[in-house]
Amino acid sequence: MRSVSLIGVFLIIVLGLHQCRQAEASGGFITARGYHFVLDGNPFFANGFNAYWLMNVASDPSQRAKVSEAFREASGNGLTVARTWAFSDGGSNALQYSPGSYNEQMFKGLDFVISEARRYGIRLILSFVNNYENFGGKHQYVQWGRNQGQNIGSDDGFFTNDVVKRYYKNHVKTVLTRYNTLTGVAYKDDPTIFAWELMNEPRCPSDMSGRTIQAWVTEMAAHVKSIDKNHLLEAGLEGFYGPSSPSEIQTNPGFEVGTDFISNNQIPGIDFATLHSYPDQWLQSSSDQSQLQFLSNWIDAHIRDARNVLRKPLLLTEFGKSWKDPGYSSTQRDALFTMVYSKIYQSARTGGATAGGLFWQLLTQGMDSWRDGYEIVLNEAPATMRIITNQCRRLRYLGKMYTRARNVARMKKAKAMREAADGGKLSGDGN
Repeated sequence: MRSVSLIGVFLIIVLGLHQCRQAEASGGFITARGYHFVLDGNPFFANGFNAYWLMNVASDPSQRAKVSEAFREASGNGLTVARTWAFSDGGSNALQYSPGSYNEQMFKGLDFVISEARRYGIRLILSFVNNYENFGGKHQYVQWGRNQGQNIGSDDGFFTNDVVKRYYKNHVKTVLTRYNTLTGVAYKDDPTIFAWELMNEPRCPSDMSGRTIQAWVTEMAAHVKSIDKNHLLEAGLEGFYGPSSPSEIQTNPGFEVGTDFISNNQIPGIDFATLHSYPDQWLQSSSDQSQLQFLSNWIDAHIRDARNVLRKPLLLTEFGKSWKDPGYSSTQRDALFTMVYSKIYQSARTGGATAGGLFWQLLTQGMDSWRDGYEIVLNEAPATMRIITNQCRRLRYLGKMYTRARNVARMKKAKAMREAADGGKLSGDGN
């Protein structure tokens, strides 16, 4: 695209942002206007990482240096957003060891994570619960319900049982109203937090229509917003299409999980859409080239629908490639990162809805027990680090260009208003 066209795109976006004045006094909170994220009136692009382990590691004061080091390395390479867990359910070392009962030492670990993120200029996406049994998840909530005499047939009862839903709502309220012991700021009032996530990868295989998830997200989004009107909210979806868009179901990787990317993200209170992508897991029998082709189509479809149908920002909140894959090479991982980042950048550059991506997952040295095959230790992977850093640089430059265009548009408007006022005065003098 020629520079003239690019400037035109800048001005279209800037003028569109200028028309949405109600969120102008954001006070440092990231907001969503149309299909763009905005910070202090300017477009915000999110290049970041997942680090689900942050709270658990920070709960041990002797290990907190690892959290600080992760944020330091991330910030030093231009990364601006981290996604992590604000949950750990069941067991003596959990955050919530029984319904409504919390481990203060673990909560202080989360306090530290938020405090350090602020220190290093990292914004956080915090998730409230897991779909899977890791860290308790919906299975633990259902078991708590059964312990109280509830007749719940499967873990999907998490989405429908009133007692279980009450446990979840109480956890949400507890997190939102928590006062950070290090900063003195309530979580719901802290702009360090970019957004809340209702659930990590919600799935409801007992109802493939998507209606169970639709009802649950609707209810829980309203609950979050009734307590916290400062922060953005997303559902935690992977991006699988459902019955509301039958023509797109063929885009799925051969299976569905009881969610609906379109209808679930159209719910009031859900401020932006999310997308996960693991072609190496979803298409294990396919070649690496076939997996990349699927990834290209998968991202393109969601970029298109986020802009044209949802008209909300889209964030790729998980992607990666495991070194445990048969025939793996780092060049394959780098090709995947390059493709994802290119799709994000081209969408952002042309005024699209895609605003960033978060790779899975960032570790620092000395964390071998947390390795899962997808981990990135920046100084161990210089080629991948260059790809990540280059994307940060491109998005940062793009943000500066949008800001510059916004300021030019403001100056032109102010000049036109002055000239109109001066013309009115001259007309009045002539009378």
